[in-house]
Amino acid sequence: MKELQWKLVWITGGGTGIGRSTALSLSESGARVIISGRTENALKAVADESVAQHHSGSVIPLVLDMTDQVAVGQAVELIEAEYGKLDLALLCAGNHQSMPVDRFSATTCRELMEVNYFGVMNALDALLPRMLARDSGVLGVVASVAGYRGLPTAAAYGGSKAALINACEALATELRGTGVHLSLINPGFVRTPLTDKNSFPMPFLIEADDAASAILKGLQRKRFEIAFPWTFVLQLKIMRLLPYFIYLPLIRKVTGADAK
Repeated sequence: MKELQWKLVWITGGGTGIGRSTALSLSESGARVIISGRTENALKAVADESVAQHHSGSVIPLVLDMTDQVAVGQAVELIEAEYGKLDLALLCAGNHQSMPVDRFSATTCRELMEVNYFGVMNALDALLPRMLARDSGVLGVVASVAGYRGLPTAAAYGGSKAALINACEALATELRGTGVHLSLINPGFVRTPLTDKNSFPMPFLIEADDAASAILKGLQRKRFEIAFPWTFVLQLKIMRLLPYFIYLPLIRKVTGADAK
């Protein structure tokens, strides 16, 4: 990684998966990293690992529920009051739940939107006024390639990620010309505790450490979209261009939905 650009970083969903790997990479490079999540033991394990590996930076656990807007606002205020201005906020917290059409549930849709979409909006609500006021700061929002187009069993999850993609596109146009940079991060399949639950084949599956490396490189280059792995992303981007009369039967075939 290039010379570290960020001294103080906040990573939501930092106890596992991509958030955990990114936090450890940053602390190894000398950053002070606040990681938040709902499971204290997972957060503490990441902090302990940073210490055990003798990182030059540090990892600081902060138990936080991203669906609680008041608590998120208070957390950002506390972080900046105690440690100084945040240089980078990486918003990784999210959840996944498959939802086949025969188990359609508005409750599932609402729960995933609360975490995956409104959790990010709660963070942006607290961060944007501060970063805009000082005309500096980097925001990384983790969505998913699942938000590109509708996929079988992913109406709830993909819908929440599609909403994030749309929101980030809108915000990026307004932030252009300011000192605040926003990156949209669209991973493919990454080996995490969430994807370990998947019972279907996951093409181009990559490790969380590789995802963290791709994210940090993209953030340093100030890319708007950071998407990986590229071979999988390219295939999905081509599918975005297809008309529905081609796309719908094709996606049923390639995902195995026709065999059910």
